Amino acid sequence: MKIERFQVGEFWTNCYVVSNEQKEAVVIDPGGTMKNVTAYIERNGLRLVRVILTHGHGDHIMGLGEIRTLAFEGVCVHAEDADYLVSASKNLSAMMGRASEFKAADSLLPDGGIIQIGGMKIEVIHTPGHTRGSCCFYITEEPDALLISGDTLFARSVGRTDLPGGDEAALIESLKKLESLPDSLAVYPGHGPSTVLGEERKLNPYWPR
Repeated sequence: MKIERFQVGEFWTNCYVVSNEQKEAVVIDPGGTMKNVTAYIERNGLRLVRVILTHGHGDHIMGLGEIRTLAFEGVCVHAEDADYLVSASKNLSAMMGRASEFKAADSLLPDGGIIQIGGMKIEVIHTPGHTRGSCCFYITEEPDALLISGDTLFARSVGRTDLPGGDEAALIESLKKLESLPDSLAVYPGHGPSTVLGEERKLNPYWPR
């Protein structure tokens, strides 16, 4: 399994391409221009299967128009954030000065659902708090594993909860859903540097004690 990070858009959103040994790939959170992402996919001979969204805020979906036509199985998001794609006011892109609306998602992500792409398994963990439909993705392809945390968990911080749909108490409860994952697990957030889950348990001031 291989992961590549691209910082995109005005908010330097982390967009990830995760690919398996069969050169099948997913793109997670296309939050800005996809020129470098599509070039990477083409250069490495990858087959893009899905575009997966951790949540529906504008800074995580701005590049949908560019990338979704390459995805054989389309775009997926949790049901609670599905309406963000089709509403510039809900996805907050109107507030960002780049009002953007897109076609509805092709499929919805259920809590605990599994996306199987070759030998790569993507488990959906619904983690509301930043938005009602925020999700983390636990991705494994033996012997590798990683967590895409979106704006639920950052290195030594968490996503803001003062925007519409945000709920600080819900976010703290969502962090508890990550307790069963191993301390050694690499965490790739929606903004900022990667981290390790065990370090966040010890050092993140928002981690539930």
